[in-house]
Amino acid sequence: MEKITFENGVKLIYKKAENNLTSFTIGFNAGANREENNDLGMAHVVEHMLFKGTASRTEYQINKLCDETFGFCNAMTNYPYAVYYGTTLDEDFEKGFEIYSDIILNPTFPVEGFKEEIDVISAELKEWKDDSSQFCEDSMLYNGFNKRRIKNLIIGTEESIRSITIDRIKNFYHKNYTSGNCVVSIISSMSFKSVSDIVEKYLCNFNNKLFNLKHHIEGAQEYIYENNNPGTYFEYRDDLQGAKIQYCFPIHDLNDREISALKLFSIVFGEGTSSILYDEIRTKRGLVYDISSKIKNETGIKLFTITLGTSYENVNKTIEIINNQIEEVKKIKGYFDGSCLLKLCKSYKLRRMLALEKSIQTSMSLCVYEIMYGDGFGIFSEFKAMENIKEAEIMKVVNSVLVNPTIQILMPKNSAVNIK
Repeated sequence: MEKITFENGVKLIYKKAENNLTSFTIGFNAGANREENNDLGMAHVVEHMLFKGTASRTEYQINKLCDETFGFCNAMTNYPYAVYYGTTLDEDFEKGFEIYSDIILNPTFPVEGFKEEIDVISAELKEWKDDSSQFCEDSMLYNGFNKRRIKNLIIGTEESIRSITIDRIKNFYHKNYTSGNCVVSIISSMSFKSVSDIVEKYLCNFNNKLFNLKHHIEGAQEYIYENNNPGTYFEYRDDLQGAKIQYCFPIHDLNDREISALKLFSIVFGEGTSSILYDEIRTKRGLVYDISSKIKNETGIKLFTITLGTSYENVNKTIEIINNQIEEVKKIKGYFDGSCLLKLCKSYKLRRMLALEKSIQTSMSLCVYEIMYGDGFGIFSEFKAMENIKEAEIMKVVNSVLVNPTIQILMPKNSAVNIK
């Protein structure tokens, strides 16, 4: 694995592969976290508009070339980042990288087709809300926080999307799509020298406005978080038969070691079919089809969550059991001994490596870890930090995190349930 920074500030992370495929990601700290208050959805609109045409290519030409060159390609906007990624044959890597470099470096942001693209994004917003699990999570974040960006969807609101102008798009682009704010990650069987020469060839003339990535990382660490609004919140929809429930607990005050301790606990508590929550609520009582806990440690998010679906008749009972299990796990003693911790570390490593099995996923993870934490290779070294964690550290984190949750319940209309 190699990592270099070019003169204009672009960072390149490289990992050797053993096949004849090359996967690459070009990423920026240009996600929804970078938006101003009146620009909800701006980062996502910019991502869309980059594909509308360049100084030398129309939108159709871009789409045709992407179909011809890539086995897979896409782009994505999250709260902490925007990434552009794809996989080609080694022999087509330069062509693919040139296409994406042109898209990112030379957008024209045409007025023609702009209204239609906003219509597309508005339709995407409606489709996003059709997913009941996603809708429940979005409602939880909206009700659970007052000021944080995650209170509102990455895609924005219908009103905010419709208010976006070409000039504001250009302003966001020029402010955030700078060479010093750019990370490129590549997984390839080609040599490091070959891929670095190609990256330098197409990105060396990228503007040299050195928007210091270190500043972005520090800014991310200084991101203004807030504690959640504890309590139980309800949303009702007439297209549902069952109910969705989500819990969230803020974890923005935890340091890296404490996050590692929480990861080990989460495996026991809510990940897998032998976890405490699954065993108590699914296996023993048959109240849910699936239930899980998850750590969302991305910049600007920083949450521990519990997610499940059940029948609306069982909402009261299910929440009561979850709350009881939360209180019970805070009292655990002697469970996380050396043997247990060794198994948990191995389990976490296996799951992480399976998630990185696809080269495009590894490429994306390298890129976003570098953007968020300044250490792309941390995806391979985080296991080391877990090996000497003690039970006392885990229990301290558990007792500090699992308090005062925001609980969101999504119910069918006309179903009356009283939650104590």
